[in-house]
Amino acid sequence: MSGIAPTAAPVLPIRGRFRPLGLPEVRVTGGFWAERQSINAAATLPHIEHWLERAGWLRNFDLAVHGDLARDRRGREFSDSEVYKFLEAAAWEIGRSGNADLESRFRAVVRRVAAAQQPDGYLNTRFGGPGQAPRWSDLEWGHELYCVGHLLQAAVARSRTRPGADDGLLDIARRAADNVCETFGPDGLDGLCGHPEIEPALVEFARVTGDDRYLAQAALFVDRRGHGRLSDVEFGREYFQDELPVRQATVLRGHAVRANYLAAGAVDVAVELKETSLLDAIRIQWRNAVARRTYLTGGQGSRHQDEAFGGDWVLPPDRAYSETCSGVGSVMLAWRLLLADGDPEYADLIERTLFNVVATSPSADGRSFFYTNTLHRRELGTQPDADRPSLRAAASLRAPWFEVSCCPTNVARTMASLTAYVATADDDGLQLHQYLSGTVAHRLADGRELCVTITTDYPHDGRIRVRIDSDDDRPWSLSVRVPGWATRGATVTLCGDTRPVGPGVVTERRTWRRGDEMVLTLPMTPRFTYPDARIDSIRGCVAVERGPLVFALESVDVPGVETVDELRVDTRRPPRLVDGRVTVTCRRVRAREHGWPYRADEAGAAPVPGDELDEVSLVEYHAWANRGPSTMRVWLAEAAE
Repeated sequence: MSGIAPTAAPVLPIRGRFRPLGLPEVRVTGGFWAERQSINAAATLPHIEHWLERAGWLRNFDLAVHGDLARDRRGREFSDSEVYKFLEAAAWEIGRSGNADLESRFRAVVRRVAAAQQPDGYLNTRFGGPGQAPRWSDLEWGHELYCVGHLLQAAVARSRTRPGADDGLLDIARRAADNVCETFGPDGLDGLCGHPEIEPALVEFARVTGDDRYLAQAALFVDRRGHGRLSDVEFGREYFQDELPVRQATVLRGHAVRANYLAAGAVDVAVELKETSLLDAIRIQWRNAVARRTYLTGGQGSRHQDEAFGGDWVLPPDRAYSETCSGVGSVMLAWRLLLADGDPEYADLIERTLFNVVATSPSADGRSFFYTNTLHRRELGTQPDADRPSLRAAASLRAPWFEVSCCPTNVARTMASLTAYVATADDDGLQLHQYLSGTVAHRLADGRELCVTITTDYPHDGRIRVRIDSDDDRPWSLSVRVPGWATRGATVTLCGDTRPVGPGVVTERRTWRRGDEMVLTLPMTPRFTYPDARIDSIRGCVAVERGPLVFALESVDVPGVETVDELRVDTRRPPRLVDGRVTVTCRRVRAREHGWPYRADEAGAAPVPGDELDEVSLVEYHAWANRGPSTMRVWLAEAAE
């Protein structure tokens, strides 16, 4: 496999423990993620483009040239960013599949965006035009820098998948970035954006262009954060992460998407500038947030009013906000930390979040989405109007579009660039972090080509076969991750020799020959998971997992039961796999009706036993709500003995 092209990936740091691999080095050929990438390309991207046009968010760029933006503009102040995220997703998909029709549509959108750019590089359809608020007049809520950040990331994706493309997107982004540096540089406005995003975008743009001005500007924005430069708001400056300098904070807090994006940008700055103290601060923030502020699914954010992290152990399942975008941001942050440190715990969280948040948002057909990802629905949902945008958190079922539609575009760009999160390399070999059927081909710095084929039905089967497809007369290392949930029963087989392994990384260094195989077998027996006793809202409950997948009890699987809150699980009988379905033993209980919900004696307050249901099938959490309105629980109340 000679002639391996340079890596195309969203994040390409100049140093770190690992080097990321992306297109064309990693290819997905089948299974869970191949199916979702196919749906993303065939259904989700056209769906997003349709709604961008229908909602008028694309037309805003035309109005900037030919119309009256002050009167006719449509969408929220940040709607430009959804166009840019669509362009980023399309760029990754074109790089992945070479879709000629999408290439044509991509260029058409870029032309409309280019026409709206002002001579000095400023580009925004909400501010700065006749009859509109002045540029940079609302740094707290205006999202101008946030929008530029997504424009830069679209240009990065295009530059890396189609180097030298003549569509002009890179030049548009460069002029916009130059305008930002001129406006907010050391001698300019001493401000920053209420919604972090431009920080990681500027660093990656510096990596693409080789211009360190953009890196310096990103570092300046990170250093300005936390000194009260933004006006106070009803949620407090913590909402913007502006109450503490980044280096002093000890946990991710405030608006969950903002927090993850800011931390991702801080890691990028720290890696590029060798800022050890900054990187250490983000490591601490990540570990504390994962240990105390993250849902079983990997979701983050438990407060609806400000889309924010709650306090430590505040993780109510029925009030889980767990915004899809915060899941995407969490993956972005954990991946950067993995590249810097090599700790497999980062890959563990990426796996959990991809399967149970990112994959949960889109419907089976890829044309409707969850904005928030609750872990408990008490009432039957109502089908959102297919012809009108939904309020972001009001949709009890997946909605085709939202008035704030950041999540569909974020899912699309993540799915299209998914290969970038699978594997890495160092000077001695390859590391596999996520498991899917596909190929990895990489040329080491000394010119040697390493090629492997991965065959698996993961996450439904725990056997991951890695076959060597290249010959080398010198030894090199192949590493595989044993997930943290695989505490017992995992094995590695090499040349007929099988040995048990525990969570962490298994590395085999040898002189590999074409046809050699390394087989990782992970335990896939369904298991109960118990919460930390400090999480008040789920004390006395258990969840069910199998492999990396979280499961849920959905009312459509329990005929005659309207709400799954009536069911109690018998934990004396472990969950089982029956005909491909995970089952648990449940019984139905009926609550007493009374005029006051509190009693002097515990027994008198207990539910009345009802029907014995025995085995009940569970659904993979990412697939719930695909069969119509239902009630649902991830955390199941235990039956009294």
